[in-house]
Amino acid sequence: MENNTSAAEGSQKGFLRSLTLLDGILMVAGSMIGSGIFIVSADISRQVGGAGWLIAVWLLSGFITLAAAISYGELSGMYPRAGGQYVYLREAFGKLYGFLYGWSFFAVIQTGTIAAVGVAFAKFAGYLVPWLSETNIIWDSHHSFKISAAQLFGIFIIFLLTLINTYGIKNGKWIQFIFTFAKLAAMAALIIFGFLFIIDNNIWHSNWTDAWTAVQTKVADNGTITRTSLIGWTAIIGPFCAAMVGALFSSDAWNNVTFIAGEIKKPERNIGLSLLVGTLVVTVVYVSMNLAYLNVLSMHEIAHADKDRVALAAALKIFGSEGTIFIALMIMVSTFGCNNGLILSGARVYHTMAHDGLFLPAAAKLNKKGVPGSALWMQFVWAALLCLSGKYNDLLDFVVFTVLIFYIMTIAAIFRLRRTQPDLPRPYKAFGYPVIPFLYILVAATICVVLIYQKPLYTSIGLGIVVVGIPIYFYLQNKAEKK
Repeated sequence: MENNTSAAEGSQKGFLRSLTLLDGILMVAGSMIGSGIFIVSADISRQVGGAGWLIAVWLLSGFITLAAAISYGELSGMYPRAGGQYVYLREAFGKLYGFLYGWSFFAVIQTGTIAAVGVAFAKFAGYLVPWLSETNIIWDSHHSFKISAAQLFGIFIIFLLTLINTYGIKNGKWIQFIFTFAKLAAMAALIIFGFLFIIDNNIWHSNWTDAWTAVQTKVADNGTITRTSLIGWTAIIGPFCAAMVGALFSSDAWNNVTFIAGEIKKPERNIGLSLLVGTLVVTVVYVSMNLAYLNVLSMHEIAHADKDRVALAAALKIFGSEGTIFIALMIMVSTFGCNNGLILSGARVYHTMAHDGLFLPAAAKLNKKGVPGSALWMQFVWAALLCLSGKYNDLLDFVVFTVLIFYIMTIAAIFRLRRTQPDLPRPYKAFGYPVIPFLYILVAATICVVLIYQKPLYTSIGLGIVVVGIPIYFYLQNKAEKK
């Protein structure tokens, strides 16, 4: 462990601790609030049907996100360095497990999320400028592979944000500050006006009359709709866990603040507080947003919103056609700010890995502005390729299963480190230990098992990516030993 620690400490020397507690909170909230909350309630409604189940999905997602965040506070206090989750896994289980996370992080978790949010940005841009929509196919191979204008525009946005972040942490900081406040203001407006200015008790009452009647809706490619009643817990658990994918994706990226620990003032204190406050705020906002949807739209309207743009459907009823333009712009602001946080923080993980000899050496270098410029561009190239690989919902399924595996391992690291390193300073201890961390592991593991059954294609791809990392790790280790 000593060599790992010294290498990690060495990787921090070029970073400047210029970010405050407020910056950390905005990083958490800004990275979490991207595109999902405006879109995924449609798919959740198709999976589970009832209003009660819709809110239950968001509440459970919020609970396990908070449980993980307050548990991560202990790890961030123990290892207040750039790299976050990669460092925690490396210190708890060894370099192999840290590498497998870092490899999966680059291959699918962070870059896949960046790609999904980039495509979502273009999805709403397409509402304002139809030429940029998913329906405008730029290239068609006639073999199930198509490239749309939305995918290309999403790549351009990722390129622009990557370029901005190569010019220093302050640029990324201000983008995060401005865009996070803007998106919170837009969501607050939708929530407030959704309850104050829409007086149609019939919609709210109708949605809650059969709130716990679970019905799964499937829409075939030819437009045929089939509905299946889900009676009993054995019938509901599968669709419920599948519905959790969208909510968990919308609540993900809260841990990005741990990746920039080398640039945060008093990280042993401020990271834990950032995680707690940021995730709590976002959880309250997400549940409130869905309650506002239920006050404005019927369950059928939520489930079948045009291109799943639920927020726009709600805005159309609240503000009229002009209001939807404003909301579309605000959602674009949200996804733009979210991707800035993802791009800014992700490169710090590759930088730390490179210092351990587990990533391309160029990623270990900081440019003249004190940021890992090469790592940022490596991240851009792969995220751009993922943008071309699939649509928004495909990218969600691709990411969530893999990220849950490593969240489970990281929470388990708290138990292991309490045994193996009991004397290491812990400025903050996991709240509710061992009950809350164990509950997180139990719930997340259950979702993973169900997803293996429900969505075998995407889960097998996720597991395959992790397994491919094993021979790559030993190759890099052997190469390093020969030097």
